[in-house]
Amino acid sequence: MTAEQLKFIFEQFDHIEVFKTFEELSSGHINDTYLLTTQSGKQFILQRINEGVFKDVPGLIANKVSVSKHLQKKLKNLSEAELKRRVLTFIGTKKGIFYYQDKDGNFWNVMVYIEGSLTFETVNNQEIAYEGGKLFGEFLNLTSDFDARKLTEVIPNFHNMAFRYSQFDTALKEASEQRIEQAKILIQNVQDLKEEMHILQNLKDAKKIKLRVTHNDTKISNALFDQNKKGLCVIDTDTVMPGIIHYDFGDAIRTICNTAAEDEQNLDLVNFNLEFYKAYVKGFLEKTNSSLSTLEIKYLPLGAKTMTFIMALRFLTDFLNDDVYYKTEYPEHNLDRSRNQFKLIESLTEQFREMEDYNLNFIGSLK
Repeated sequence: MTAEQLKFIFEQFDHIEVFKTFEELSSGHINDTYLLTTQSGKQFILQRINEGVFKDVPGLIANKVSVSKHLQKKLKNLSEAELKRRVLTFIGTKKGIFYYQDKDGNFWNVMVYIEGSLTFETVNNQEIAYEGGKLFGEFLNLTSDFDARKLTEVIPNFHNMAFRYSQFDTALKEASEQRIEQAKILIQNVQDLKEEMHILQNLKDAKKIKLRVTHNDTKISNALFDQNKKGLCVIDTDTVMPGIIHYDFGDAIRTICNTAAEDEQNLDLVNFNLEFYKAYVKGFLEKTNSSLSTLEIKYLPLGAKTMTFIMALRFLTDFLNDDVYYKTEYPEHNLDRSRNQFKLIESLTEQFREMEDYNLNFIGSLK
């Protein structure tokens, strides 16, 4: 995109700023994101939503805006300046809606840039794990009274275990003999864990666990921190949808507590970091315990195992499908990713009882 094109798009939004310069940001893998600087020095994020991934972009943007407005109301005691640092602020267009659709059909939205913030790609200490737990926990707690049924399901069946198994079964039927042979140990793992991995789905379907607003992409890089490394704001709310709390808890734990990158081939380096788990849980439950049921708290460790399994299953399914979804750098890349996640599950399972005990003991200490 040229400066003139971005300037034109920015001018479709309702503000009094004058475009000056732009910088393309490469932190996201799906959308095109630009940092705009104006003549006054104020900065904004201009983002093109990838309609190839998200089929209902107006619904997605409505989700983001409505959740942000809800958060702003819950934090109305803060000053306007502080509120804009704690909650994503979206700018509407001159037509009164929160997206602009260009002549090529692309959808754009604008947010106020949160200056002086930090992000982390990985967690290297318990302090960041704890602050991340507090931040994502607060997001879930503050939206616990939001009617999740009003949200658009922007990626249908995203964490639906029955759907993921159906995809796997289809891939297995159509896979080459060579790939089945290469993956036979992992295929057996999938079969062995089938009953356990449906527990949360069954509880959700039976409405025994509350349907909530969930973020659905709780990696640590989607948390902003201030200069003192304290949690500031949850970002990248494109995947906000109805879900159960175990999705967000589990995905955060999966990414924070792996001692290696998720495609690390040396499985001896892949282990579950229990201390980071405890730090995250401490922050998370400090913010959410009053709005969680006993059943929800009981199954949080299983949420971590289940979300790790879903990623292992998705990587394996893509490998069996000849790598059509995830970008790969070599022939067995998806297989290595799946092996990695299954090793993480193995390490997590060895510490599962201690995870359960810690959660319950911590809740007991809060009473």
